Amino acid sequence: MTMPPGILISAPSSGTGKTTVMLGLLRALAEDGLKVQPFKSGPDYIDPAFHHAAARRPAFNLDTWAMPPALAGGISEQAQGADIVVAEGSMGLFDGVATRGENGFGSSAETALMMGWPVVLVIDVGGQAQSAAATALGFKTYNPDLPFAGVILNRCASPRHERLARLGMDKAGVNVLGVLPRRGDLALPERHLGLIQAVEHPDLEEAITGYAAFLREHVDLDAIKAAARSGDAKSGTLPKPPAQRIALARDAAFSFTYPHLLTGWRNAGAEILPFSPLADEAPDPSADLVWLPGGYPELHAGKLAANQTYLSGLRKHAETKPVHGECGGYMALGTALIDKEGTRHEMAGLLGLVTSYEKRKFHLGYRQATLNAPMLGFDTGARLRGHEFHYTTILEEPDEPLAQVGDADGNPVPETGSIKGHVTGTFFHLIAEASS
Repeated sequence: MTMPPGILISAPSSGTGKTTVMLGLLRALAEDGLKVQPFKSGPDYIDPAFHHAAARRPAFNLDTWAMPPALAGGISEQAQGADIVVAEGSMGLFDGVATRGENGFGSSAETALMMGWPVVLVIDVGGQAQSAAATALGFKTYNPDLPFAGVILNRCASPRHERLARLGMDKAGVNVLGVLPRRGDLALPERHLGLIQAVEHPDLEEAITGYAAFLREHVDLDAIKAAARSGDAKSGTLPKPPAQRIALARDAAFSFTYPHLLTGWRNAGAEILPFSPLADEAPDPSADLVWLPGGYPELHAGKLAANQTYLSGLRKHAETKPVHGECGGYMALGTALIDKEGTRHEMAGLLGLVTSYEKRKFHLGYRQATLNAPMLGFDTGARLRGHEFHYTTILEEPDEPLAQVGDADGNPVPETGSIKGHVTGTFFHLIAEASS
């Protein structure tokens, strides 16, 4: 296939406003009649849902550390039929890990290079003027092989501030694609894992429409479209399903799934059967597998503990068929979850795991795992890649460890997951099987 032209929106660091730019740009281009394909660089299961809402087209992740070339190629093929690709980077443009993974070190710059997308750098110019040009020039020249389209200057305080910042960029030879004035009403709501989920935003459509109008007024959309470039066409495969009929927990407590997994499963003919534990729905009894993905069970622990139709159906399934929980889903399969007030809530009791959100500790990073037992269609000994992102502390984890788990550099981590009978669970979110 011929890849549509694309760009990657990045920044020197987190917190510069690149997600606002991304959402506004996606919607503005879509309003102009273009079919816009969004991507997210790196392990993020929240932003793609916002991208989908803005572009009205499913978004997908690309990750150079976790994904082998065949999977990255299969994901890039999802851009087929689009007029333009807009990708959003993670953290700072060159931020990654120390040890090379499947394709690289996990930086957004690697994703841009792999796909041939020029970078648009969003720079927060608050508290500086001409000095911002030194930052832009450093990013432009740090890797001469990386195509650099230009910058969008964010949080500009006044016309004088803009003039001074532009003078610096002109001197540095950096193309200014837009200047966004400072506004305090553009931030998306957040909680402990970052943005709230797209489905929880009270006025998401209104917010995205506002971002698009803001971008249209202050950014040269024609210059953005002209900067987009098409790299070499990629091809590959998406993951195969672990079962034919998969009951998937899907609501505000369980929603963290990677789009490439579900798309691959559906494309291969698997049936995804959603159910809502929060609505006290049991998994479909005909399902071959029940999967509880990550999410926010710590915010809904009391309701989950009280929903007996959900719990009895889940327990019944686990008597004879596999159940898997991932991060929040793993916590829900355990014996108990202690909320932030210190209240203990009894969970499904399919594993001995006891976790506490009262005793919070930040867990973040890539994970590599070698399975001690089968999981989600993978055999014993399979090598998996994923990431961990939560604040929960393990108080008890008495069951057999599911895997040998390490960080990106191979250092062991204590969150090994668990297996008991037909039930498995991990704290890491699966991204891909490692290449052999």
